[in-house]
Amino acid sequence: MRMSEGVEWAIHSCINLSWLEPGEAVTAARMAAFYELPPAYLNKQLQALARAGILTSTPGPRGGFRLARSPGDISLLDVVTAIEGREEAFRCEEIVARGPGEHEGIDYRRSCFVSQAMRRAEMAWRRELAGQTLADLRSTVERRLPSAPGDARTRFANLRT
Repeated sequence: MRMSEGVEWAIHSCINLSWLEPGEAVTAARMAAFYELPPAYLNKQLQALARAGILTSTPGPRGGFRLARSPGDISLLDVVTAIEGREEAFRCEEIVARGPGEHEGIDYRRSCFVSQAMRRAEMAWRRELAGQTLADLRSTVERRLPSAPGDARTRFANLRT
């Protein structure tokens, strides 16, 4: 399974937004300049986060994006789902039904051992993401790179967009 680069961009953006002063917002253009990313594509990711209730978007000269909830209330799965959608990664096409044997009334998504193994793996992956919040990740960054919050605020302040 491969997630889009938008997931990485969204998680980094959320961590940086968590370091802003209360009431402060960052435009998509400034966030894109921060990472040297294409503004239109990053804006698409930020809008998806806003639709999911992870960010708020405020129009106007002092507008931009900010976190809509506490970082402790936003799981990594929330961010991944906002960007990638809720669709399952593994889609059982029930190809076993085309093979030999009795097929009437069988739900192969439930009885196929391949499908069961793939669903267990996906559930473990989703549980791991659901068990980690932006606050957990932010705490790790701050512990390992104590200057990161101040550096991010300074860089945003110095960006001209």
